[in-house]
Amino acid sequence: SGNKDREATRVPVRVVDDDRSAVSAAIARGLGGDKSLAVEGGTIDEAREAVRKGKTTVAIVIPAGFGAAAGQAFFGGGVKPSLELLYDPSHAMELAMVRGVLTQHVMQAVSAEMFGGEQGRQMTAQSLDQLKTTNTGTMADADKKALTEMLTSVNSWYSRAPAPSPGASPVPAQGLSMPYDVREQAVTAQSGIAYNGFAHSFAGMGVQFLLFACIDLAIGMLTERQLGLWKRLRAAPMSRYALLGAKAISGATIALLSLGVTFAFGMAVFGIRVEGSWPAFLLVCVATALMASSFGLLIAALGKTPQATRGVAILAVLLMVMLGGAWIPSFVFPAWLQKVTLIVPARWAVDGLDATTWRGVDFMGALPTIAVLLGFAALFAALAVARFRWET
Repeated sequence: SGNKDREATRVPVRVVDDDRSAVSAAIARGLGGDKSLAVEGGTIDEAREAVRKGKTTVAIVIPAGFGAAAGQAFFGGGVKPSLELLYDPSHAMELAMVRGVLTQHVMQAVSAEMFGGEQGRQMTAQSLDQLKTTNTGTMADADKKALTEMLTSVNSWYSRAPAPSPGASPVPAQGLSMPYDVREQAVTAQSGIAYNGFAHSFAGMGVQFLLFACIDLAIGMLTERQLGLWKRLRAAPMSRYALLGAKAISGATIALLSLGVTFAFGMAVFGIRVEGSWPAFLLVCVATALMASSFGLLIAALGKTPQATRGVAILAVLLMVMLGGAWIPSFVFPAWLQKVTLIVPARWAVDGLDATTWRGVDFMGALPTIAVLLGFAALFAALAVARFRWET
């Protein structure tokens, strides 16, 4: 189990095979068996929507006719076909890794078909005919002679050797041209809308700021209790629900103002825009503020003294924002840790703010995140009420 825990995180990828050829099927099989990728299928519309919502990092679209065109380009005799990569622009490092893995599997699939499949048999014969009858002027005489000799040898090998067993991947000759091109397209809220990396940065900073603000709320409550102010409040006709409710509302108001000022600055200076639903964005902000405020109440209910509680609370907040993806991309975490972060409210807050700003998610798409944040707020508030003490 220790080895599984240390496995690299698998990048979520979708493969859309519109070619349905032996080459495209081999590419899909190779990508599916790669340990660094978690591959799904689907249509191009499903893939584009999954990338837009952040559920898939890269979608690879294999167009119709790719296998045949790649075979021709493999020997330098045809126009290179293009693979289309739809990618999440906030995961540039993962895109580079997928691009490298894709190159490996495309070369293996095309070379295996060219040097062992039926398409290869036909292609070598066709390429030989073209070399004999056509002079394109794009190849030196020495290169043309060498390529003719190589294709003649390959044809000879086809006539003598049996077809390779399924799954075999002959090693391709060196120095042949890359049999395809790549067209990359960043998938954001709408066409023509550029990805703004500052939106994610401000989401992370905003969540961190309001969580720290709620630590001050908790420390203030503990200081009041230490000074005996809560004893006086207890003598008044005020229940713990009224006291904690008032504190929660004031803390949420402060947190909401902190988040609002943070994003207002980002919008004014760094061009951050709400590309999705404005009502959803505002509700995510309110739900995040309520979650942070109730978290502050929980810290106050669990803490004993202001001095001892402050250090523990700061450590808890720092861990929460780190695991929530506010500092570093969550994809660098091991796979098991990424699943664990689903119980971290800061991750839901950051994802919700990302979704309603640069991702452009609509109101219905943001509702699950809002519901989860409100659920965390209710849980923290219930625990705070249960552990509340009037005196130390």
